[in-house]
Amino acid sequence: MNNAPISTHNKALGYVLWIFGFTGAHRFYFGKPVTGVIWFLTGGLFLIGWIVDLFLIPSMDRQADARFAQGPYEYSVAWILLTFLGIFGIHRFYQGKWLTGLLYLLTGGGFLIGVIYDFCTLNDQLDELNKGA
Repeated sequence: MNNAPISTHNKALGYVLWIFGFTGAHRFYFGKPVTGVIWFLTGGLFLIGWIVDLFLIPSMDRQADARFAQGPYEYSVAWILLTFLGIFGIHRFYQGKWLTGLLYLLTGGGFLIGVIYDFCTLNDQLDELNKGA
């Protein structure tokens, strides 16, 4: 019997986000918001951390798969929606959070404060929704 965790995150998407990794995008995606903020503020830890992360993505993927619950809400879909349409709240609508989705839509993602908050907490939000489903 295989006891490996079911995949919740997509390694290929992690590598795509790594291209923008000096912004911390891949670290946020894999549930590492503290280092994501550090990468964002330091340009991928002065590009050195960004290069090292190229080799760390498989382990970050495994850690995310083990940490976050699988369920009806796909992490990759939510992250793509947040990354490209976050100011419109589309990721919030996807999660069934209609009130905050409308608020984001009317205020440009809560004047970007809400979008930044979601970059740091989206994995935990989805994990909670998936565990409750």
